[in-house]
Amino acid sequence: MMREQTRYSRLANITEIINTKLELREVLQHVTQAISEEIVTCNSVGIFLPHEDGTFRGFAGKPEMMTGMTLESQIIDPEIDLLAKEVIETQKTIYIPDTSKDSRPDPRSVEAFQIKSLLGLPISFEQELFGLVFLFDYGSPMHLTESEIQSVEAYVNMAAVAIRNASNLKQKEDLLAEKQLLLDVTRDLSMCSSVQESLDKCFFYLKKVLDSRNISVHLLGSPEKQAVTSSRRDSGADWTEQDWDKALAEAGKEDYATMIRHVADTRQTAALPDNEEAGMLMIPLVSTGEVLGVLTAAGNETAVRHFGKSQIRLATSIADATAPVLSNLSYMDQLESRVEQRTSELAAANERVTSVIESITDGFFTLNEEWEFTYINRHQYLPDGITREDVLGKNVWEVFPESVNSIIYREFHRAMSERVSVNFEIPSVTDDHWFEVIAYPYDEGICCLFKNIFEKKKYEKELRRLSNLNLIGQMAAGISHEIRNPMTTVRGFLQLLKKQEDLKEHHQHFGLMIEELDRANSIITEFLSVGNTKTSRLEMLDLNKILQDIAPLIKIDTLNQNKQIRFNTNDIPELLLNRTEIRQLIVNLYRNGLEAMQPGQELTISTYMDGDGCAVLAVQDEGEGIRPEVLEKLGTPFYTTKDEGTGLGLGICYAIAARHHAKIEIQTGPGGTAFLTRFPC
Repeated sequence: MMREQTRYSRLANITEIINTKLELREVLQHVTQAISEEIVTCNSVGIFLPHEDGTFRGFAGKPEMMTGMTLESQIIDPEIDLLAKEVIETQKTIYIPDTSKDSRPDPRSVEAFQIKSLLGLPISFEQELFGLVFLFDYGSPMHLTESEIQSVEAYVNMAAVAIRNASNLKQKEDLLAEKQLLLDVTRDLSMCSSVQESLDKCFFYLKKVLDSRNISVHLLGSPEKQAVTSSRRDSGADWTEQDWDKALAEAGKEDYATMIRHVADTRQTAALPDNEEAGMLMIPLVSTGEVLGVLTAAGNETAVRHFGKSQIRLATSIADATAPVLSNLSYMDQLESRVEQRTSELAAANERVTSVIESITDGFFTLNEEWEFTYINRHQYLPDGITREDVLGKNVWEVFPESVNSIIYREFHRAMSERVSVNFEIPSVTDDHWFEVIAYPYDEGICCLFKNIFEKKKYEKELRRLSNLNLIGQMAAGISHEIRNPMTTVRGFLQLLKKQEDLKEHHQHFGLMIEELDRANSIITEFLSVGNTKTSRLEMLDLNKILQDIAPLIKIDTLNQNKQIRFNTNDIPELLLNRTEIRQLIVNLYRNGLEAMQPGQELTISTYMDGDGCAVLAVQDEGEGIRPEVLEKLGTPFYTTKDEGTGLGLGICYAIAARHHAKIEIQTGPGGTAFLTRFPC
């Protein structure tokens, strides 16, 4: 937005300069200065004006000397320079991003000035060519955007206006050199800032020259072609369409003053007595071949007939001086209106773009080539106490010094240097969240999107766990049918062998083998429980009652381990439960809690309702807590930290919870661990 405002400020400044009496070279130097400030990637801006021999020669620009040659000594010959020829013929802007791939520019100039890219523009106004403008960067490509090219075109339009004004003023000065009155006209008109003010000046001098007070102007394109009068408001008013067409036919189309000795009734000027014949002098307002309107000086026939040739010539000169001023002011009014409209459109577009970016719920920011923040949305994480306004314009590595030499540092530099998009994931430095980071290049640097993927990571973890359970289910089904039958046969024969007296010395071995087979069978049973994905048979039961039924067993286990148990049950509604599976869930959880504690510590089993309307079964121990690397793998089948464990206990608990549409949450710390099973009511 600041860049746009600066551009409009420059245009306004040049507009003011054009309306001053500065030399053309000085005005064009202001134009080239504005272009070089707008397009910082170019170090050469040259304005070339036509010469009598058909060539174009340097007139104004920057720098004034390059590789030992002055700007005035540089000549462009369209017969040799095909690019200049095409710009002249088409009067359109041509941008060549790579001169090595385009044969139109003069190869001598390309080689002499090491031109890598080139922008050529015509200085024209209303199909009239006033000169050429060329931009390039010595030894480097410019990489111009469409917006930058349009900005240059706007300044070149100012140059066209300046050159055209200079040409017109030169012609007028040549014609009006003998008459000081016309010098005063030119001076006063040049200081006019509005169409009405310029017309007032025109009327003032016409009254002096023609000694007439009944002067008006009819401007082409004004509302209903109505008259703009001087002192007499009724002069020429209420013209009909026929009146206007006749006036144009007799004066406007001829480009010179027309004397009408007798005015017909259809073009009466009014304000004259009915018995007095009227006369009228009509002077066309013509600027660069365009009829802007008609000046009329009306009166009685005698007064009009006495207008001398010098008066008419001076009046015509005044009209000729007024016309370009009117044209320029009208053009400037249109340009200002266009600039205002464009400014409004750009502001609205910027607001829409900003609104879209601000509506993104993920973090988003842009960095320039100096690693400085140029934009940051309100969802981007910032260190405590720092706002968006604080970081704009600052180096990202100063705001986030802990990121230097990290993956984000390396990937951002790769995106910036190689101009490629990068996509990677990083953990949050403040919590257990993860971010997906996408960085991609744009004209002035890189754009970065930080997307919180905590939920995605959680779902991936759950998906891996469910995938493992599914695999175990398939394995369990195979083990159930393929292993249990031969194990039963082996166990039966071992029992028979144990009864034979001649093998008494091996009875102990047979007993040990039977125990190991029973242990293997119990593992298979647990295995089947983990992999069981069928729907459990559920009925409305009281969770507190189930807990009360197995409380004696829990107390005995706690007492045998010299530990303490505390029950804290609260009123909860009946739930859809499978009694056997819930008993197994409680047993697995309380035994894990006892094994995590030292003698003398207390295990607490609670039931209550949480704020989300769920019934909670909480098993809280006073152990040392669970290490993060262990917590990450809890529930994975066959993963265990116990010497005698199978790694299936928690897997069974998760499977049971899933079949009850419940969730198990773990809260751990140095003071102990709590397993919370949340049942929907």
